[in-house]
Amino acid sequence: MPPSVQVGPYTVIALADGEGPFFSSRSEAFPGATGEQWAAADRFDPGALDTDGRWWLQFRAFVIRSDQGVTLVDAGIGPADGPAASWAPVPGALPASLAAAGVEPSDVDTVVLTHLHTDHVGWAVVGEQARPFFPNAAYVLQQAELDAIEEVNPQLRSSVIDPLRKACQLRLLDGDTSLRGGERVVATPGHTPGHQSVLVASGREQVAVTGDLLVHAIQLLHPEIAYAHEMDPERARASRRQVLHGPPAGTLHLATPHLTEPFITR
Repeated sequence: MPPSVQVGPYTVIALADGEGPFFSSRSEAFPGATGEQWAAADRFDPGALDTDGRWWLQFRAFVIRSDQGVTLVDAGIGPADGPAASWAPVPGALPASLAAAGVEPSDVDTVVLTHLHTDHVGWAVVGEQARPFFPNAAYVLQQAELDAIEEVNPQLRSSVIDPLRKACQLRLLDGDTSLRGGERVVATPGHTPGHQSVLVASGREQVAVTGDLLVHAIQLLHPEIAYAHEMDPERARASRRQVLHGPPAGTLHLATPHLTEPFITR
């Protein structure tokens, strides 16, 4: 069984899709970081640094399962011919990870795409027929992300957005939106204009499925540090602080796609 966190009636399950080095040095990715900050980040997450000094990333998605349904947050790096093939370690293992979690693609009724970067949409639409991999799911995206697609990732209009629209499986949101029960989408812009995260709450416990709100432990320890591929660094900083330091009081579990450990409890 893949790693998971239980919050009330919700089980949040980490689904591995792959791992590999980033395509540029971490000093280029985080040009404002100091040596002292890197040392602290390496102590916190030593697995994010390989023996050659490269930034080593995990690529994962998350399933939220309860008696109300099954939500998938992000769709990984995808198959060998997926949109992330030019830089990510495809083919991904998401189908096998789903099976290990006891989830069939047809069980998923909601897919939240945190944003339109290729390592988060890889299994959304597959095959020569461009079919949604999750046939019974509404694919949830912020309208602001779609509005900015030409700036974020224009190739995904024809390969992902158009097939989802044709299948009547695309659902566009405008800001924070309740999904069901204790599951809700929150707008966390900055990495991209329509970046969104998912919060799962029960009592005084909460899970934040972060997408690329933070991509390395250095941004967890120092939320002010900008990532070179954030489209609006100021808004990204504000979004990180909103999730990491905002209400409510209680236990916060972070579910992150790229850190070595899938869950961090604060």
